[in-house]
Amino acid sequence: AILDLIEELFAPPGPHPPYYTRERGRDGVRHCVESPNADCLLAEEDSVALGLATVYIDLLSIRRGQRCTLEELVVTGEQRSRGVGALLLEAARGWAREHGCAHLQLESGLGRKDAHRFYLTHDMDQVSYVFTRDV
Repeated sequence: AILDLIEELFAPPGPHPPYYTRERGRDGVRHCVESPNADCLLAEEDSVALGLATVYIDLLSIRRGQRCTLEELVVTGEQRSRGVGALLLEAARGWAREHGCAHLQLESGLGRKDAHRFYLTHDMDQVSYVFTRDV
C-alpha cells in the first residue's frame, strides 16, 4: 500500500524518477521505518491507506539548527481536499519537534501548483529554489 501511494507522486504533473523501481522503493521504505532518524507517517481509515508522509532528520544547519526534511507527502486522489494532507503535514511538524528539529523543509516540483497553494495555505513559506543533478 505504501509503494502504491508513493507511485501516485509520479502521476502528472509529477515526473517518474528515471531510476525508480519498486525494489528501490521497498528498500527506501524499509530504511525509513527502521532508521531512528526517519519515519513513514501513514494516514489510514478502516485499514485503507489514505496518505503518507516521510520525514528524515538529515542535517544540522549552521544557520537554522537541526533540519527535518519532509520528503514525500501524498494523498490518494479520491481523498484530496478532505483534510488528510493537513493532518499529515501537522503530524510531520509534530514528529520534527519531538525529534529536536528546529525547522521542517520540503521540496515541491515546479508544476505542482495545487500542492504549492496547499503548502502556503498551511503556513509554509517559499524561501528558495532547489537545484539538482544526478551524479
